[in-house]
Amino acid sequence: MGSFCRLHFAILAFSLFVLCHESGFCQSTAPDTSSSQTPPAPAVSTESSENGRVGIGVKLSSFGAGGEIAARVMHRANVRAGFGIFTYSDSFSKDGIPYHAQLDLKTVEGHFDIFPWAGNFHISPGVIGYIGDPITARASIPGGKGFTLGGVTYYSDPAAPVNGNGKINFNQAAPMITVGWGNLVPRNHNHFVFSFEAGVAFQGAPKTTLTLMGNVCDASAVNCRSVASDPTVQSHIVSEERKFNNSLSFLQAYPVISAGFGYKF
Repeated sequence: MGSFCRLHFAILAFSLFVLCHESGFCQSTAPDTSSSQTPPAPAVSTESSENGRVGIGVKLSSFGAGGEIAARVMHRANVRAGFGIFTYSDSFSKDGIPYHAQLDLKTVEGHFDIFPWAGNFHISPGVIGYIGDPITARASIPGGKGFTLGGVTYYSDPAAPVNGNGKINFNQAAPMITVGWGNLVPRNHNHFVFSFEAGVAFQGAPKTTLTLMGNVCDASAVNCRSVASDPTVQSHIVSEERKFNNSLSFLQAYPVISAGFGYKF
């Protein structure tokens, strides 16, 4: 009888154990750490993940070869500064006066680049400044040779031939506006960039200065006198300066075209 009771109790205990686990009542109430999710890491802002806030570049433009540097100041805007150098020399004759001219462009630029769609297209108001005289020339008229000043014919005195210097300046600082494609500080992980832009610099009307020395004559060796002491000759020199200014008036709105490449740090 005792053996039968013990067997019956063992069967009952096993049945309760199976029923308990099948119904879920015997499952542990401790939190299931295996199914819990790790809190997401704080999102890294796009702004902070944009590696680098400064870029440098080189370019070729209508102001010559140069370089530039840009810094990001807002998500849709940069400030940019640069320089350009271009030299060229040539000889020409105007009104019988032979000139040897030197084009010597040394410029500095400042831009505020606006990216309306936070991409590569930009609109860039800015300013450009000239260092030194952009155009200079030397004049040398052989003795006995005729030339004109302000529409009046003179002759260079063989004993003291006419010679001198000239220069053409524009406004030392001038506003400019350009539009283009490219960003020295791209808003992504790119480092190498290409840029192109075009626009205009409003550098003002040319200002010519012509300084002549020596003696002029009314005919070959006739009535010769110093250029510096004759007020009539000086007034004709002023007329000649005006002719230069008129012939170069189209340059008061100077076209700007540039292309280059750079690297963002």
